Amino acid sequence: MPHGTGVPPYTAVLWDLDGTISDSAAGIVTALRQTFDVFRMPIPDDATLLSYVGPPIIDSFKDQHLDDAIEINHALETYREIHEESGLIDSPAFAGVPEIIRELHAAGIPQSTATSKPESAARIVLGHYELLDQFETITGATDDESRSKKEDVVAEALRRLDEMGVDLSNVIMIGDRFYDVQGSGVHGVPAIYVTWGYGRVGEDDGAVAVATSSAELRKLLGL
Repeated sequence: MPHGTGVPPYTAVLWDLDGTISDSAAGIVTALRQTFDVFRMPIPDDATLLSYVGPPIIDSFKDQHLDDAIEINHALETYREIHEESGLIDSPAFAGVPEIIRELHAAGIPQSTATSKPESAARIVLGHYELLDQFETITGATDDESRSKKEDVVAEALRRLDEMGVDLSNVIMIGDRFYDVQGSGVHGVPAIYVTWGYGRVGEDDGAVAVATSSAELRKLLGL
């Protein structure tokens, strides 16, 4: 069922977090590198590590051939402990993005995150930015990452907003990776792709628009 036209005015906005709102790459890459070291796994090169920013973190361990479920859960716990100590709240927000979130809220447009970061971590980051009260709901991965794929997170965000009585006739997703474009597209939600994040060339394929700055994003949202 289509949930958007790709043209404002929008009835709701879904936000990716890492690479879209939060410049979190340095903290995530450092925590991953240390986690791989703890588990005596080969440490990937910087480009590979950066590609792990955005998708579910559990995928990075599977990609490096950590297959045992117990070991994967242990690696997730280790990563989160390291990340919380070294980088979770040290990641700055991208310039101009918090202002857009506040402007959307002031305009009465409901917002939700749709992030593959666990909800508990997303709340910490957004609380640090003083943005928690700008969102109707903070939707993300479950702590065990049983819900972590973008399409599943988007489905949950839409479900929660629907329960709140939000009009879902014209929803837009904002993100920096093809996971955002494809994951929202599964549910008929078009996406605006932002270039200041961690995507590679071609990851904007399928997006209804591309924003190269917060000023461009603001215009695309009809603000």
